[in-house]
Amino acid sequence: TCMDAQFGQVLAELKKQGLDKDTVVIFISDHGYNLGEHGLWQKRSLYEDSARVPLIIAAPGAKANGRSAQTLVEMVDLYPTLAGLSGLPRPAYLDGTDLRPVLDDEQHVAKPAAFTQVRRGNNGEGYSVRTERWRYTEWAEGKSGLELYDHQNDPDEFTNLADDPQYEAVIK
Repeated sequence: TCMDAQFGQVLAELKKQGLDKDTVVIFISDHGYNLGEHGLWQKRSLYEDSARVPLIIAAPGAKANGRSAQTLVEMVDLYPTLAGLSGLPRPAYLDGTDLRPVLDDEQHVAKPAAFTQVRRGNNGEGYSVRTERWRYTEWAEGKSGLELYDHQNDPDEFTNLADDPQYEAVIK
């Protein structure tokens, strides 16, 4: 893609200037983007299209540089990862997971779930938990709606399973 090419140019220039051995480069967005999916535009939803963001990390000596990882991560993982890559101590109060194992092995599973929160109009606060297979969402503490999507069978999140008693255990 265009962004990948630009990222590659930045890395090439760092190498040309001899700065690639001690420079970490990260590209990330603060949100995904709906382009009409589910009848929505822009951001402010908890569907995968809005909650999932691009993340590229190039770290000196990382064995998985240039490879794509599929593990769940969260933005709170950036600080502990950068601290670890920089050799800085991790404060005890810090949330997040150090992603350095993923940077050396793209098959490494960083965490079992990722959490997302958004505020959207009359639906109020929405909270979502995403596992490898499922996304579960509550709007206004469940008062404005519940959503459950099976990413194994419904990756585009078209079929809300939250009201189906068969999935009560998944929701719990």
